[in-house]
This record gives sequence, C-alpha cells and structure tokens, in this order.
Amino acid sequence: MSLLRFKALTFEVVGTLIDFERGMLDYLRQAAPAARVSDCEFLEACREARASPLALFFPDDLERVWHHLAPEFELPLQAAAGFRASVTQWPAFADSVAALARLKKHYRLVAATNAQRWAKAQFECTLQRPFDWTLTCDEPRREKPDPRHFVWFKEMLARHGIRQTETLHVGQSQFHDIRIAQALGWRTCCIERRAASPGCRATRLEI
Repeated sequence: MSLLRFKALTFEVVGTLIDFERGMLDYLRQAAPAARVSDCEFLEACREARASPLALFFPDDLERVWHHLAPEFELPLQAAAGFRASVTQWPAFADSVAALARLKKHYRLVAATNAQRWAKAQFECTLQRPFDWTLTCDEPRREKPDPRHFVWFKEMLARHGIRQTETLHVGQSQFHDIRIAQALGWRTCCIERRAASPGCRATRLEI
C-alpha cells in the first residue's frame, strides 16, 4: 500500500500517541504508594470498570473508575478527582512528537479520539499541536466503536475536501478503531504499543 495515495492521516490519540497506561500507573503510585496491586491488576481492573454500562465519557469516567476500584485495592477515595485530572500529565510515547512532525510535512493530520474536548486539548499540547482538525466524543456524543462516530468523522473530512478513500486511519485499539474502521471501508494502520505484554493493558480486547 503506497502512502502517496492519502491526503490525510487520522489518529486515535489515547493509546496510540499518548501513553495513557503509563500515565495512569504513575498516578496510582504517586497517590497510593502503599496500594497492594500490580501494574497488570490495576490496568485490567480499569479496563473492566470502563466497560460498565454506567461509564461516562472519557476521561471524566476515571473519577468513577477510581471510586469503583478503591474498596478492592484500598485506594484513598480523596484521590479520585486527581485520577481524572492526571491526564494533564500523561506522557507521549517516545516517538510520537517527532513522527507527527515528519508526517505533517506531507499530510493533513487529524485527531479522531474518544477523549473529551478538554482532555484532547491537553494531549495536543503534549504532542506540540500537530493536528489540522479534530473530532472528539463531544461532537457526535458517541464513542468508538459506535459506527456513528465514523459517519460524523467522514462528513467532517468531506467538508474539508477529503474523501474517505484519501484517508488512512491510525490506531492502537482493535476494539475501538481498527476492526470497526475496516468494516466501514476505511484503510487502516495498526500501531501495536504493547506487543511484549498483550495481556496486561487497559484497552479492551474484544474484537
């Protein structure tokens, strides 16, 4: 597949460009240093809690998640709001900023993220503002893998003169991005960030 055919590269931000698992673990160890829970246990528990029908939009939902996990892992309840706010400190993956800077010379770069607008603004600062346009869950009021997110996304790109066939969608999550995008006719590129530890992650695994 030649990349020359594409005008735009679209990215899921969290998990693909921003290392949200590292950010969540850093906050856990800072806020609850005595917590007797392994990294894997915490990430997997967060994943299960986020799958709840009670889940809110991300990352506002992290406060609810912390409260849900607090009894099991003896976490301080007063640290729940800080878990949500910790997104302002989540790091980019080591290659994200440089790669985006190189790609921006040749393509329109677009964020298509499940994160809320306020969080995306923080992530974009961390990534040194590479995006030409963005779509968050606040616009369609849907999160991927809901197909309506991609319908809204397609229409947004069309307003900028870019067809779906001229777009490559880049993501880490098979569940949220890759499988549904392919099913809807998008060309995709999967970035595997956790190949060395496939069972230890906060991203849902169902496909």
